[in-house]
Amino acid sequence: MDLSNLKPAEGAIKSRKRIGRGQGSGKGGTSTRGHKGAKSRSGYSKKIGFEGGQMPIQRRLPKFGFKPLNRVEYKAINLADLQILADTQKVSKITPELLLEAGLISRKHLVKILGKGTLSAKLEVEAHAFSKTAEQAIISAGGNAVKIG
Repeated sequence: MDLSNLKPAEGAIKSRKRIGRGQGSGKGGTSTRGHKGAKSRSGYSKKIGFEGGQMPIQRRLPKFGFKPLNRVEYKAINLADLQILADTQKVSKITPELLLEAGLISRKHLVKILGKGTLSAKLEVEAHAFSKTAEQAIISAGGNAVKIG
Protein backbone atom coordinates (compact mmCIF):
# COMPACT_ATOMS: atom_id res chain seq x y z
CA MET A 1 0.00 0.00 0.00
CA ASP A 2 1.30 3.45 -0.94
CA LEU A 3 -0.05 6.94 -1.63
CA SER A 4 -0.96 6.11 -5.27
CA ASN A 5 -3.75 3.67 -4.42
CA LEU A 6 -5.37 5.33 -1.38
CA LYS A 7 -9.19 5.61 -1.54
CA PRO A 8 -11.69 7.02 0.92
CA ALA A 9 -13.59 4.50 3.04
CA GLU A 10 -16.88 3.08 1.77
CA GLY A 11 -19.73 5.54 2.39
CA ALA A 12 -17.39 8.40 3.31
CA ILE A 13 -18.16 10.44 0.19
CA LYS A 14 -21.70 11.81 0.06
CA SER A 15 -23.32 12.30 -3.34
CA ARG A 16 -25.66 15.15 -2.41
CA LYS A 17 -24.58 18.76 -2.01
CA ARG A 18 -24.71 19.98 1.61
CA ILE A 19 -26.68 23.22 1.76
CA GLY A 20 -26.51 26.00 4.32
CA ARG A 21 -22.85 25.46 5.23
CA GLY A 22 -21.42 28.91 4.47
CA GLN A 23 -20.83 31.09 1.40
CA GLY A 24 -17.74 29.16 0.32
CA SER A 25 -19.81 26.00 -0.27
CA GLY A 26 -21.75 27.59 -3.12
CA LYS A 27 -25.06 26.75 -1.40
CA GLY A 28 -24.88 29.09 1.59
CA GLY A 29 -26.88 32.24 2.34
CA THR A 30 -30.45 31.42 1.35
CA SER A 31 -29.65 27.69 1.12
CA THR A 32 -31.52 27.24 -2.21
CA ARG A 33 -34.74 28.63 -0.70
CA GLY A 34 -34.77 31.95 -2.54
CA HIS A 35 -35.44 35.32 -0.90
CA LYS A 36 -38.26 35.97 1.57
CA GLY A 37 -41.79 34.52 1.47
CA ALA A 38 -43.44 31.68 3.35
CA LYS A 39 -41.48 28.95 1.56
CA SER A 40 -38.17 30.37 2.74
CA ARG A 41 -39.11 30.10 6.42
CA SER A 42 -38.45 27.12 8.64
CA GLY A 43 -41.52 25.13 9.63
CA TYR A 44 -43.39 26.02 6.43
CA SER A 45 -46.07 23.59 5.31
CA LYS A 46 -48.72 24.36 2.72
CA LYS A 47 -52.34 23.66 3.63
CA ILE A 48 -54.04 20.97 1.53
CA GLY A 49 -55.88 22.60 -1.35
CA PHE A 50 -54.20 26.00 -0.84
CA GLU A 51 -53.64 27.78 -4.14
CA GLY A 52 -51.73 30.85 -3.06
CA GLY A 53 -54.78 32.85 -2.01
CA GLN A 54 -56.68 32.12 -5.23
CA MET A 55 -60.11 30.60 -4.58
CA PRO A 56 -59.37 26.85 -4.34
CA ILE A 57 -60.92 24.46 -6.86
CA GLN A 58 -63.01 22.68 -4.23
CA ARG A 59 -64.72 26.01 -3.51
CA ARG A 60 -64.95 27.17 -7.15
CA LEU A 61 -66.75 24.07 -8.41
CA PRO A 62 -70.49 23.81 -7.79
CA LYS A 63 -71.85 21.27 -5.35
CA PHE A 64 -74.86 19.22 -6.37
CA GLY A 65 -76.75 16.06 -5.57
CA PHE A 66 -77.70 14.34 -2.35
CA LYS A 67 -77.00 10.80 -1.22
CA PRO A 68 -79.03 9.66 1.77
CA LEU A 69 -77.11 7.56 4.28
CA ASN A 70 -79.77 4.82 4.48
CA ARG A 71 -80.27 4.40 0.72
CA VAL A 72 -81.01 0.83 -0.38
CA GLU A 73 -79.54 -0.16 -3.76
CA TYR A 74 -80.98 -3.02 -5.78
CA LYS A 75 -79.62 -5.02 -8.70
CA ALA A 76 -82.18 -4.66 -11.49
CA ILE A 77 -83.37 -7.82 -13.26
CA ASN A 78 -85.85 -7.45 -16.12
CA LEU A 79 -88.72 -9.75 -17.06
CA ALA A 80 -86.90 -10.59 -20.31
CA ASP A 81 -83.99 -11.98 -18.25
CA LEU A 82 -86.44 -14.11 -16.23
CA GLN A 83 -87.99 -15.45 -19.45
CA ILE A 84 -84.55 -16.42 -20.81
CA LEU A 85 -83.70 -18.09 -17.51
CA ALA A 86 -87.00 -20.00 -17.51
CA ASP A 87 -86.44 -21.18 -21.11
CA THR A 88 -82.82 -22.24 -20.71
CA GLN A 89 -82.96 -23.87 -17.26
CA LYS A 90 -86.57 -25.12 -17.36
CA VAL A 91 -87.47 -23.76 -13.91
CA SER A 92 -90.80 -22.65 -12.46
CA LYS A 93 -89.44 -20.93 -9.35
CA ILE A 94 -86.87 -18.13 -9.52
CA THR A 95 -84.98 -17.21 -6.34
CA PRO A 96 -81.97 -15.00 -5.65
CA GLU A 97 -79.90 -18.20 -5.24
CA LEU A 98 -80.82 -19.26 -8.80
CA LEU A 99 -79.92 -15.79 -10.12
CA LEU A 100 -76.59 -16.06 -8.27
CA GLU A 101 -75.84 -19.42 -9.90
CA ALA A 102 -76.76 -17.96 -13.30
CA GLY A 103 -74.28 -15.13 -12.74
CA LEU A 104 -76.84 -12.32 -12.91
CA ILE A 105 -76.14 -11.07 -9.38
CA SER A 106 -73.46 -11.38 -6.72
CA ARG A 107 -73.96 -12.50 -3.14
CA LYS A 108 -74.22 -8.96 -1.71
CA HIS A 109 -76.91 -7.73 -4.13
CA LEU A 110 -80.56 -7.18 -3.30
CA VAL A 111 -82.78 -8.02 -6.28
CA LYS A 112 -85.48 -5.84 -7.83
CA ILE A 113 -87.57 -7.17 -10.71
CA LEU A 114 -88.37 -4.58 -13.39
CA GLY A 115 -90.98 -4.75 -16.13
CA LYS A 116 -88.89 -4.49 -19.33
CA GLY A 117 -89.64 -7.28 -21.77
CA THR A 118 -92.43 -9.84 -21.87
CA LEU A 119 -93.06 -12.86 -19.70
CA SER A 120 -94.98 -15.85 -21.01
CA ALA A 121 -93.81 -18.50 -18.54
CA LYS A 122 -95.75 -19.19 -15.35
CA LEU A 123 -93.19 -18.42 -12.67
CA GLU A 124 -93.04 -18.02 -8.92
CA VAL A 125 -90.52 -15.22 -8.44
CA GLU A 126 -88.86 -14.42 -5.11
CA ALA A 127 -87.16 -11.02 -4.91
CA HIS A 128 -86.52 -8.17 -2.50
CA ALA A 129 -88.61 -5.68 -4.52
CA PHE A 130 -90.84 -5.51 -7.62
CA SER A 131 -91.91 -2.66 -9.87
CA LYS A 132 -95.69 -2.38 -10.34
CA THR A 133 -95.53 -3.34 -14.01
CA ALA A 134 -93.33 -6.37 -13.29
CA GLU A 135 -95.61 -7.58 -10.52
CA GLN A 136 -98.67 -7.22 -12.77
CA ALA A 137 -96.93 -9.05 -15.65
CA ILE A 138 -95.92 -11.97 -13.41
CA ILE A 139 -99.45 -12.30 -11.99
CA SER A 140 -101.10 -11.94 -15.42
CA ALA A 141 -98.85 -14.75 -16.76
CA GLY A 142 -100.28 -16.97 -14.01
CA GLY A 143 -97.29 -16.74 -11.69
CA ASN A 144 -96.74 -15.38 -8.22
CA ALA A 145 -94.53 -12.50 -7.00
CA VAL A 146 -93.17 -13.14 -3.48
CA LYS A 147 -91.42 -10.30 -1.67
CA ILE A 148 -88.61 -11.47 0.63
CA GLY A 149 -86.92 -9.79 3.61
